[in-house]
Amino acid sequence: MTISMGIRGLVIAIASAAAAAAYAHAHLARASPAAGATLAVVPTEVTLHFTQQLEPKFSTIVVRDAAGNQVDKGDSHLSGEDLTVLKVSLQPLGSGSYKVEWRVISVDTHATKGEYTFRVGK
Repeated sequence: MTISMGIRGLVIAIASAAAAAAYAHAHLARASPAAGATLAVVPTEVTLHFTQQLEPKFSTIVVRDAAGNQVDKGDSHLSGEDLTVLKVSLQPLGSGSYKVEWRVISVDTHATKGEYTFRVGK
């Protein structure tokens, strides 16, 4: 009985450690504009909400048009006191498709990155 209790405890400890390691990364929780959105009103910024606090010096957003040109103002920054929200201002956008590329490092030094698209106009 002692051996099976010890093995059960070991399995629980390993599973808990694996779950904690998977959660340790800052994942994108929501975005504005949202992924896949088609907007009638031109956005003036992109705002990304993450599941963990970010390191401001190592977290960026780049927004590109369909030709690959950067259309953000290069001012990626955390939102005041909320270290889970990353923003970037946009240059005036025309109709078309845009790609948001993000790369962040959470305060526990784990890096994650991703991308999505949105559209302005029909």
